[in-house]
Amino acid sequence: MSHDDFFAELGIQREDAADANSKVKGRRQRRLEKVERRRRKRRRHWLTSIVLVVVLTAVGVVGYKAVTYVRDSSSTASGAQDYQGTGEGEVVVTIPEGASGQIIGELLQEAGVVATAGAFVEAYKANANSGNIQPGTYTLKARMSAANAVAALLDPTSKSEHALTVPEGFTKNQIKERLMTVGGFTAEEVDAAYADTAAIGLPEVAGGNVEGWLASSTYDISQDATATEVVAQMVSTTTSRLKALGVAEKDYQQVLIKASIVEREVSQPEYYGQVARVIENRLKDTDGETQGLLQMDSTVLYGLGRVGGIPSPEETADDSNAYNTYKHAGLPPTPIGSPSEEVIKAVIKPPEGDWLYFVTVDLSTGETLFATTHAEQEANTARLREYCEKNKEVCQGTPMPTEG
Repeated sequence: MSHDDFFAELGIQREDAADANSKVKGRRQRRLEKVERRRRKRRRHWLTSIVLVVVLTAVGVVGYKAVTYVRDSSSTASGAQDYQGTGEGEVVVTIPEGASGQIIGELLQEAGVVATAGAFVEAYKANANSGNIQPGTYTLKARMSAANAVAALLDPTSKSEHALTVPEGFTKNQIKERLMTVGGFTAEEVDAAYADTAAIGLPEVAGGNVEGWLASSTYDISQDATATEVVAQMVSTTTSRLKALGVAEKDYQQVLIKASIVEREVSQPEYYGQVARVIENRLKDTDGETQGLLQMDSTVLYGLGRVGGIPSPEETADDSNAYNTYKHAGLPPTPIGSPSEEVIKAVIKPPEGDWLYFVTVDLSTGETLFATTHAEQEANTARLREYCEKNKEVCQGTPMPTEG
């Protein structure tokens, strides 16, 4: 049965999305249009990102951190999911100028601060002071109730004037956009910084490409900092991490490539090591079932200039895409994003195992099963089909993605 036939049986239609492009005038209008564009794109990609990506029987079939089910939550009067309590940890979020309560809610949902944008909008409307929320970068907490999130945004101590956050998995183009919208740099300034490999301290093994070398972290930017200085700090953070973890300089690039793939392929940290082992096993399996092919959708999509979703059969058959790991054995030419330190650690020392495949079989818990043969993978995928038949609303539910 084809993937389209399978989803037709479940009453789920496949959707395609195209990136929107628009000309903007002025910093304020540019930021708002970017937020609106991401919101429209997310809506078009929701079905593709969550449902279609989970049924491919090749390795990495439900990758991408696009599925995070809202748990430990309650419902508001309108039925919108809402977390309880004041939250935990730290999450840095940037609110653009002129953002409405709906846009802020979607940004906070995307960052994992609130359970749903709907719950935030309700709390926003219920707070008479919500109109006083100012644009800027805020340090909030994960899994906050919507009411607490509104209160935090109104608290001056939550606001950071010079913070720029690079989330895990972001590509250099996504980071460029953030340097422009949050850092205030021009596209030309960021491009020049990326190209000045000597000034930013990019190691030779990177081959002149900053992809994967712009460390995920939150950076304090002084008002007189240049784009080159900020990018240099990101590269320095990456090299320092690798050095501290005992990685030889000659292996820097390979470690970052593998880690960037793991970052995109699974959402649960408990599986990082096993997916890293799948990559190692497949690289060695040149004469076996996988013929040394990673067969990762995330790499194909990167080569197509897309983040999330699923490549078409024609796209996975296209050997002109250098990042098409269905056609080209071994690792892709470069990393496909900036991996977290936790993922890098998993790649450096993955657990022992002979797995060649994996598939997430429960989208509400993130449970992922690993297999050593394609036959076992088919059996695991059957469990996913059974789950989706019983939980259509989850399979096509709203994601809380980490990429903006």
